[in-house]
Amino acid sequence: MSDYDNTNRGALFKNNRKEQDNHPDYTGSLNVGGEEFWLSAWLKTSKKGEKFMSVSVKPKEARRDSRNDERREAASDLDDLPF
Repeated sequence: MSDYDNTNRGALFKNNRKEQDNHPDYTGSLNVGGEEFWLSAWLKTSKKGEKFMSVSVKPKEARRDSRNDERREAASDLDDLPF
């Protein structure tokens, strides 16, 4: 049996950890051309009353890099402590 190819595919799942109105209703991931992305979607209603999903896409690498930057900044702050 060959491995399943997820290229150019993705999935959204109901966000069971939603705590605030601005948190996404659905989250998931998407692969485009072999690159991985995070998906977030919000259920909305247009002015005409039509329901739709608003979607945000972010590269997985960018999120990982920003976390590493935050860790580096926190570590450098600790270097300045006098004890």
